[in-house]
Amino acid sequence: MEKASAPRPRNRSAATREAGVAPPKLVGALVAGLQILRHLARARGPLGVSQIARDLALNPSTAFNLLKTLVHEGLVVFDERTKTYALGLGFVEMAKGSLEKASIARLARPHLEALASEFRVTMTLWQRAGPDRVVLVERADNEEAMRVHMSIGQRLPSLIGALGRCFAAFGDLSEQEIRARFPALRWQAPPTVETYLAEVRAARRRGYALDRDRYVRGVTTVSAPVLDEGGAPVMALSAIGFSGQFTQARLEALARALKARARELSGALAGGPDTAGRAR
Repeated sequence: MEKASAPRPRNRSAATREAGVAPPKLVGALVAGLQILRHLARARGPLGVSQIARDLALNPSTAFNLLKTLVHEGLVVFDERTKTYALGLGFVEMAKGSLEKASIARLARPHLEALASEFRVTMTLWQRAGPDRVVLVERADNEEAMRVHMSIGQRLPSLIGALGRCFAAFGDLSEQEIRARFPALRWQAPPTVETYLAEVRAARRRGYALDRDRYVRGVTTVSAPVLDEGGAPVMALSAIGFSGQFTQARLEALARALKARARELSGALAGGPDTAGRAR
């Protein structure tokens, strides 16, 4: 295997630089392998070895050998038909173990279970993972024979669906920035950008958002934001069910309950007063 050169660490302090202290010795192959995993996690789809090598400025032979190793370890999967690579279940399982230990996810668990049981929905907790992605960090299933299933570690664009309307409503993106990002979102029955923006404004007023048959036909999602002490959205609490199971009254009751639980989590996350109360 060719030896990959290690990049210069980015977090050296000014004092360390001025003192001329050398950074700790890094294992180049490991650094390059982690770069590949991060790159695949950010990618919108599987990538070929040439694309990966070009994007990361790696020698193609080095990238190929690293990818073979990652495939062997179950962290990456190789599609023989398309000759492309994507993250494997081994990577998701590693992430799942870490994510499920997060204190806020543990705190949210009883809330998720209570709502899942009462309303017969799948309850999920999504956390921001970079500027344009969210990751599923906790969930609670209901006891119905037919139910929506989602996997811990699943990632989505941060503006998609009901949760996306919450992040758009309470985040710091301008309307112009939302318009610019909107065409990249993939819906089964896409709303117009004007409809989406109107629903974002409604979410800001009501403290929750609704997606009915837009992101996935036949599926309804209700989401409420979990806000930090500054009122910024860091998580979203989402209830997911089949559209046919909801009467209007049932949907409104679910929205009220979801909003109340999200408000409690916001207060706990902020370590003080009811941060989400402003969304009433």
